[in-house]
Amino acid sequence: MPTADETDKNRAIITVLGHDRPGIVAAVSTELSERSVNILDISQTILQGTFTMTMLVDLAEVETDFSELKGALDALSERLGVQIRIQREEVFHYMYRL
Repeated sequence: MPTADETDKNRAIITVLGHDRPGIVAAVSTELSERSVNILDISQTILQGTFTMTMLVDLAEVETDFSELKGALDALSERLGVQIRIQREEVFHYMYRL
C-alpha cells in the first residue's frame, strides 16, 4: 500500500477559471482521459458568469512526464480561452498550509 507521500506524488490539483461557455468540462475531461489521468474528485460552479472548476486527479497511470501534461493543458487553455493550472498535490498542500 502506498504511503501518503507516494500518493501525493501521484496526484495533482487542476484549476480552471474563465468566462463560462458550453464544453469546458468536456474538453478538459477529454484531454485528461486521452493521457490516462483519472479524475478522483471534481467541483465546478459559475459565479456571475465566471466558470470555476477544481479537480483532484490521479497521475499514476500517465505515461508522459508532468511537463508534457502541463504543456497539453496550457495549449488547451489557449484554445478554450480559460486559465488552466496544474500543481502536484504535495506542492499545493505546501503552498496553502496554514
